[in-house]
Amino acid sequence: MCKVSKGLKIWLIFKDLFINRTVMRKIFSVFMCLLPLVAAGQAILDKPLSARLTGYDIDVTLDPEKHIVSGMMTAWWVNNSSMPVGEAMMHMYLNAFSSNKSTFASRGNWSASGKDGWGWVKVSSMSDRKGNDLTGLYGYVSPDDGNEHDKTVLRIALPEPVAPGDTLVLKLDFISKLPSPIRRTGYDEDFHFVAQWFPKFGVYETAGMRQREADGWNCHQFHPNSEFYSNHSVYNVSVTLPSEFVTGSGGMLIEEIDLGDGLKKVVWRAEDIVDFAWTAWPGYEVLDRKWNHVDITLLTSKTGLSKADNHFEAVIYALEYLNERVGPYPWPHLTFVDPPFNGSGAGGMEYTTLFTTMGAGAIPSFMKMAEMVTIHEFGHSYFMGMLASNEFEEPWVDEGINSYWEQRIVDHYYGDGYGLLRLPFLKMSDADQGRISYVTSPNRTIATNDLPSWMYPHGTYSMMSYNKAAVWLHTLEGIIGTETMDNVFREYYRRWAFKHPSGQDFIAVVNDVVKNEHGNRFGEDMNWFFNQVLYGQGECDYRVSGITSNRIRSYSGVVNGDSVTYTRSDRSSDTLYLSRVSLERLGEVILPVEVLIGFDTGEEVLENWDGTGAYKDYEYTGVGQVVWAKIDPYDKIDIDINRMNNSFTLDPSGATTRRMMNKFMFLVQMMISIFTL
Repeated sequence: MCKVSKGLKIWLIFKDLFINRTVMRKIFSVFMCLLPLVAAGQAILDKPLSARLTGYDIDVTLDPEKHIVSGMMTAWWVNNSSMPVGEAMMHMYLNAFSSNKSTFASRGNWSASGKDGWGWVKVSSMSDRKGNDLTGLYGYVSPDDGNEHDKTVLRIALPEPVAPGDTLVLKLDFISKLPSPIRRTGYDEDFHFVAQWFPKFGVYETAGMRQREADGWNCHQFHPNSEFYSNHSVYNVSVTLPSEFVTGSGGMLIEEIDLGDGLKKVVWRAEDIVDFAWTAWPGYEVLDRKWNHVDITLLTSKTGLSKADNHFEAVIYALEYLNERVGPYPWPHLTFVDPPFNGSGAGGMEYTTLFTTMGAGAIPSFMKMAEMVTIHEFGHSYFMGMLASNEFEEPWVDEGINSYWEQRIVDHYYGDGYGLLRLPFLKMSDADQGRISYVTSPNRTIATNDLPSWMYPHGTYSMMSYNKAAVWLHTLEGIIGTETMDNVFREYYRRWAFKHPSGQDFIAVVNDVVKNEHGNRFGEDMNWFFNQVLYGQGECDYRVSGITSNRIRSYSGVVNGDSVTYTRSDRSSDTLYLSRVSLERLGEVILPVEVLIGFDTGEEVLENWDGTGAYKDYEYTGVGQVVWAKIDPYDKIDIDINRMNNSFTLDPSGATTRRMMNKFMFLVQMMISIFTL
């Protein structure tokens, strides 16, 4: 139990009064004025981490038979712009499940299970802080595609504009029906995972924020591939439900009240998180661990108990690694959920201080897939939670960066660089598993890596946003060095934690850190790199096309003297060789690459090719002959689509064996990639 602040005590008094509607009406006008100050008070953190422009006080009841969450909410938003704002925009995510013609469902990604499977959210009443009834002043809009059947964005025309620095307070009664089957959110029998479940403010962006030209709301529809973008908010959430249900959320448990008659009220508070989700199921087993200042709670099934230690270990690995190389984890609490089999649709999702993983019971111990998912979803607490980028518009800034760090963590802790698969005769890294998805895709050049999530063509969203982005981030690390890469992310965290960075903001950090540590070694900036791999559609492919090595002979032939003609041959000096290594750039992407060249004397030479030409020849004269060459010998250029042509040898038996082994490994990696989709 945490220490409760004075502000929170005031809130708890008001919360209890809310149960009595008559009393509530009498004090409503006073409470509306006090709420932003009360809700912004401290209960968990010593001081605010964010600007706290939005907050939510929610008091609801779960009906587990009808799978309905209903109650009241007071939401507030601070106008931090310099201009009056005359409208508000709110996400109504659950309406994505309300019909087969919503933008989400019409893309073929979801259909209701029976007549009771539809999900929706409805506002029963809405008023402002002055008590003005806003009925008739709000309606649905579809800013992304104009779909008249989509009801996932609510526009509210305000009776009077919100002045700069003033606070909009909305009081809503709402009803949320959970969908089935579960897709991130929903129910199956008595299992409930409640996410994207309440009317939620979009982000009001001011001019210059994320390179925006003018002030305005950023509030996208719910698309199949996109996830979410929100302000860091304060949440005070109370849920009434049957006593036998075990619950967990992204908040810290403040109190659990026995209401009698088989009911209880659970009260949570969360500070500076971008979303609030919770879950309720009678079958949960609850386990706890502690890492430094963080209390870690796992909710799992009886079946999942056997793998609980693996999940805890993975979370602690991720906490250690990111805390050291990116920035501190600030909250004193963290909850994660391993859903039961019938709730698996909720698995693999993130809500800052709450995330879901996947059951490990069916996965053999030599594969670290479950641990990988745990690490990935925890990583979003950094690259979605603290660094709250817009995943609708720039999914790579979250998913790509998070995949890059997930791969580093998995391969660091689980087996000397080969963390995903560990067998005596076969090892595979998590980074390679992600890379295979990119290099084997026939559509890898169909689009740039800089599209809004719903605009990636031909099913390329995941390959581009997760895997290609992670591949070129590993490549960037290979070019500038791991130490500089870590410093890039430390500075990125320092500048942008608890704000809303864009891709351009990340690139600006890269340019500043690389310039500071390497001067002009890589040019005036690193834009040349991002223009190719992020904003371009080309591919990278270097190859060693051949090696020749010939003796340099002394003179042998006809000599014409003053009076005689004779032949001369001097074989004694035939000990020097001229060797040539021929390289080619087959792709459009130009990157500096290292080339390691080996001689029959055992000597090795490391060359650096800037990669700008279509080809490059290296020539060597000496007593030794070149017998092999390898481009990118230390695997720094992860984005090279064909590593099988990066090496060449004059030893035919060795070359054949190596090519066969490369092909075998390639096929095995493809099979693993398909198996783990």
